[in-house]
Amino acid sequence: MKEQVWPRRLTVVPYVLLACVAAVTIMIKREQPRSLTVDLVLCGLIGLWTVGMFTLRPGRRTETRPMAIFVAGFVLLLAVLVVRDPWFGFLTPAGYFYTFALLPWPGELIGIGAVAVIAGWAQSYDVPKTNVLGLLGCAAVIGVNVIGMCLASWLGRRGEVLSQQRQDAVDALTETNRRLEETLAENAVLHDQLLTQAREAGVIDERQRMAREIHDTLAQGLTGIVTQLQAAENADDWRRHVSTAVGLARESLTEARRSVHALRPQPLQSATLGEAIADVVRRWSALHGIDVQLTTTGTPRVMTPEAESTLLRAAQEALVNVAKYAQATRVGVTLSYMEKEVALDVRDDGVGFDPARSTPSVPSVAGGFGLVAMHQRVEALNGTLSVESEPGLGTAISATVPLSGASA
Repeated sequence: MKEQVWPRRLTVVPYVLLACVAAVTIMIKREQPRSLTVDLVLCGLIGLWTVGMFTLRPGRRTETRPMAIFVAGFVLLLAVLVVRDPWFGFLTPAGYFYTFALLPWPGELIGIGAVAVIAGWAQSYDVPKTNVLGLLGCAAVIGVNVIGMCLASWLGRRGEVLSQQRQDAVDALTETNRRLEETLAENAVLHDQLLTQAREAGVIDERQRMAREIHDTLAQGLTGIVTQLQAAENADDWRRHVSTAVGLARESLTEARRSVHALRPQPLQSATLGEAIADVVRRWSALHGIDVQLTTTGTPRVMTPEAESTLLRAAQEALVNVAKYAQATRVGVTLSYMEKEVALDVRDDGVGFDPARSTPSVPSVAGGFGLVAMHQRVEALNGTLSVESEPGLGTAISATVPLSGASA
């Protein structure tokens, strides 16, 4: 790893320094053949040690143990040379290079300290060591070298740690950005899916609304028209029935237009809920000749348009079912204003039916789509709809909505 940072300092500079100090030794000790021979042998040993342990073994330069042995041997031979001749201190930079590059932390400090001691000894070679002052001077020189080089080693290590932390932060940020991009892509897909589902849900809701409105306006109006025309076939005063049928047709057309535009029912445009239900009851009673008793209890409260429309439509549908199936002679309608909700009850003394055959999901023949529509309207406002009936004992339908009229 560090070999790539200082390749020439590790592979070339040490040999150049060794050659230079060997040449200096030859020049200085040419008249001392025995001492020169020892120095040259030591130079040869340190060169062979470097070649054999480092230069010719590039595959093991990143292994801690072999390199620790190499640095220890190099420093030992260097120490012997410096003790013999101080000018071999010029070879200590090679020791620093190898120690910095090849030893891991904190072993690096030991190697740096050892080389610094050798360098300090070489620098204080001429200081007399026969007295305390000289020894203190030598120790000071060595201490300066050791402290300075160890501090440089610590600063270098600190820089490496900070650099690695910055690199880790950059890598973490890169990974976070990648995950964020993936999340954004997933969110875009989910957003498209939600939009598709929302459009589909809107289409279904609109279809259900139109189905309810058509049932409550066109279907009921057409039923009344057919009833009046059938009555006109065998009646002497057929003009009255025809006139009533024409009136029903016009009302149905108006309500159909209002339903298409999702407007409030016409009876609620200029009247309260109680007045609108009273008008519906009066006209239905006159049309079918059945006595209806309307009762209002409690103090009228302010309701949302959706809640008023739901109760009005429930009253209309319940009366239509009475006319079509109940064969009743009396009908009772009660509008009850309570503390937190409003209830509409429609009771008749007709033939009744089995409620088990008529549920919001599986309407009976008697109930038709009417009960389904009433359930949908009431439940959309967090309300409740109940149907109580027995064959021969009449029917009671109760619709209750909260005063807030909040949609579910």
